[in-house]
Amino acid sequence: MAATNDIFENGRKLPVMEEFYTLQGEGFNMGTAAYFLRIGGCDVGCSWCDIKESWNADLFPPVVIDPIIERAAQTPAKTVVVTGGEPSNYPLDYLTSRLHDKGVKTMIETSGVSKLTGDWDWICLSPKQFSSPVGDVFERANELKVIIQKPADLKWAEKNAAKVGGSCLLYLQPEWSVAKEILELLADYVMQHPQWRISLQSHKYIGIP
Repeated sequence: MAATNDIFENGRKLPVMEEFYTLQGEGFNMGTAAYFLRIGGCDVGCSWCDIKESWNADLFPPVVIDPIIERAAQTPAKTVVVTGGEPSNYPLDYLTSRLHDKGVKTMIETSGVSKLTGDWDWICLSPKQFSSPVGDVFERANELKVIIQKPADLKWAEKNAAKVGGSCLLYLQPEWSVAKEILELLADYVMQHPQWRISLQSHKYIGIP
């Protein structure tokens, strides 16, 4: 459920877990530089999540985000990727407005479990089977990234693909722990269904955050 604005001062404060400058590891923007802002708090609970420490928002008291915005604006890429946790649970209009004022491109990675706020240059929607996206995020998504653990997940991926706009890019990403076992299946599937592409977690291969 989306958080109320009161303790977050209408988005001027957010429960920031970490911030770092690195390369985008996944999807359409793989290999491009960006300043990552990870917001704590997620009630989706993916069993394969590799940032489980981000789930408990109580561990990350809200902080004023203006200094973070300034640091992001000073990076050469002038691009911010907001991730989590689950960032759609928080008010993000102030963040994106101030970043745009600084000439910074705004991107988000979300499962869409709460109504998404903010003005985004790129929305990567990564829906989860046990907590469906809400609001207009399917229509707004620039990129649909579906995590695949087993062959049956492909049918579910197609159900989500039917909900996005015609210009939305479609990605199948193997869940990291079974990537070696399932990549051949995904390669064959994409060759038969070329509207899809494969996304890999390249940052794990490179050894960067």
